[in-house]
Amino acid sequence: MQRKRSTRRSFKRQKTWGQRLKDYLRNFVAFMFSNVGIIGLVIGYTIAGSFMFIAIESPKYTSRIENILRLRNMTANRLWQTTCCEINIFSEASWRNKVDHELKEFQNSIVHEVQIHGYEGEDISANRWSFSGAFLYSLTVITTIGYGNVAPRTEWGKLATILYAIAGMPLFLLYLSNIGDILAKSFKWTYAKCCLCTGCQLSRPSKEIKVEGATESVTFEDGSDESSIYDPQSVTVPITLCLAIMVGYVYGGAILFGKWEKWGLLDGAYFCFISLSTIGFGDIVPGDMIRKDEGIELRFIFCSMYLMLGMALIAMCFNLMQEEVVHKIRTCGDMMRRITRCNR
Repeated sequence: MQRKRSTRRSFKRQKTWGQRLKDYLRNFVAFMFSNVGIIGLVIGYTIAGSFMFIAIESPKYTSRIENILRLRNMTANRLWQTTCCEINIFSEASWRNKVDHELKEFQNSIVHEVQIHGYEGEDISANRWSFSGAFLYSLTVITTIGYGNVAPRTEWGKLATILYAIAGMPLFLLYLSNIGDILAKSFKWTYAKCCLCTGCQLSRPSKEIKVEGATESVTFEDGSDESSIYDPQSVTVPITLCLAIMVGYVYGGAILFGKWEKWGLLDGAYFCFISLSTIGFGDIVPGDMIRKDEGIELRFIFCSMYLMLGMALIAMCFNLMQEEVVHKIRTCGDMMRRITRCNR
């Protein structure tokens, strides 16, 4: 025994740094793509994308806003100089011609900024490419929501969005698959414990006793044995309950966003449904009607968390509804086979 132990110890000591590094990398990759690591991987990928888009798009956005502010101030100063100093105050025609010329120049400058530099009339006091705004943009890219209210204007930003989406969309689909499966198993366990172990027998199948010779076997209508009814994972959740969960989540989000953004209940529910279904029209987006000093950072972060949790919750409900539909089809198939056997 001592020789065997010594040989095992010596074998472990013979591992090189390269082999140890491979083992560490293998364990790290397995953890990152596990159920816990995938959440951190998605959040970390979104945070990294936020800083990347801030570095690419924020300088161009800031210079564009500063240029618009400069044009507005210069136009206002020229109009004041025209009114107080250059034109005779009693000459209305001359004043109107001069002001009309200045306003047309300002209008042409704004049109040039819209056509060439992509100015969209956004508020000068707001910063669309703050950390929270870039975080929400990065999340809408990998979730394929794509509101469209914030979009890259530089060539590097457009190229970075393409590469970021190519790697991010499969990662987020993996997140939905893993987290949705975990939530489905957890909800089935909770539903089974609440309905089967506390006296509620609604989802418990009825028994049929068949006697074969001297032995008795217990079977159920769905073909399962007696021990399977106590397995939480063998329980199917009603479709109505899944629909109630999704409607309740949308309704709760509608109340919160309606209170923060001063929307109506219908607008809030419309935004939540359009976002969670990844349609993402972008006609109603949080943060468009508020300024920087009114908590826009917190609202963007909350919206991102709401979308991540909500899409995983919807994946859970779809998983549970799929199992319920398959269970109903199998039950109908078993009933049809029994009817054909009885007719024979």
